Amino acid sequence: MPNKPHKPQRKPQSGGSLAGGILKTLLAELRAADKPANRVNYQQFFKEKLENPVGLRTSVLRQISSKVWTLVKPLSKDAILEVCEGLLASHQRYMRFFASEWAGKIAPKCEPTDFARFERWLDQYVASWADCDGLCCGVIGVLVARFPELAAKTKRWARSRNMWRRRAAAVSLVVPARRGMLIQEVLATAEVLLADSEDLVQKGYGWMLKEAGAKSFPEVREFVMAHKDEMPRTALRYAIEKWPAAARKEAMS
Repeated sequence: MPNKPHKPQRKPQSGGSLAGGILKTLLAELRAADKPANRVNYQQFFKEKLENPVGLRTSVLRQISSKVWTLVKPLSKDAILEVCEGLLASHQRYMRFFASEWAGKIAPKCEPTDFARFERWLDQYVASWADCDGLCCGVIGVLVARFPELAAKTKRWARSRNMWRRRAAAVSLVVPARRGMLIQEVLATAEVLLADSEDLVQKGYGWMLKEAGAKSFPEVREFVMAHKDEMPRTALRYAIEKWPAAARKEAMS
């Protein structure tokens, strides 16, 4: 008789105190999925040498996330955020991924009062560009798009000594930029980050400008052409990636 599909065992009834139970469920799902066909070498996505480069494919992690989310979804917004924080605090592999995924799912329910929590997550739990982007292109980005006044807070991150805060200053504006929003905030953030020496920050604000250019091309082009001699080549290439060929050639000249 074929084995029955592995299913989560129980349904939680409350928030933060259940993070441990949800963690155990996720770990069981991860063990069940950890097969050679489901693994990938993450090193190809990172310049720095990873201590444990082989891991599960993102598609597999998303399947697990969706499966266990059925246990978490009935909880209140605050209870879900407590579960996510418990996962982050566990420092177990993949838990930052699940926490960002689930926080993103409830982003439409979040309020400006939740922003301080996400800022704390950024400081305490982000350790790679993947962590940063999962949080900033998810719940933080959606929150800034819904409450544009929060962009004043993300802009301050651009002057931080913390590299991940500086990347977050740009990446948090990717969602609003895709919607044609906050172009002045996008350009102001890019100006602060213009000469940043960190490659991942350069890529972050270049990506932000690229997304903004799809909806606000004249403004982005004017900014890039005015600053192209100061911009690191990495940021410039990202920013103009989707420009017409003639405009790209002019920018790179």
